[in-house]
Amino acid sequence: MIRLQRVGRRNDPSFRVVVTEKTKGPQSGGFLEIVGSYDPRKDRLHLKNDRIKHWLSHGAKTSGTVNNLFVKENIITGPKVDVRSRKKLTPKEPFDASQGKETKEELVSEEKKES
Repeated sequence: MIRLQRVGRRNDPSFRVVVTEKTKGPQSGGFLEIVGSYDPRKDRLHLKNDRIKHWLSHGAKTSGTVNNLFVKENIITGPKVDVRSRKKLTPKEPFDASQGKETKEELVSEEKKES
């Protein structure tokens, strides 16, 4: 798999583009080859095109972000991949005034009745 590995200082991210086995995490340090680097703050991207094509021809898959970088640099063709979070947010129920107390006075009088 070709993925990004974060390097650099805190609050100053830069990434290596590495070839690694899918079972190994990106921070394990166990990668096969460094095929590029990416600095998103300065928008710098350095890639070894011949090595990337070699690994892709041998069956390496790309992560979503790396795929989008390769499409942008015309290393591979095809559409970009949606890499945004896929969490479904549950919509909050709209406030219904008929269910709750409408004024502060009603809330205070209700609290006095309970005590």
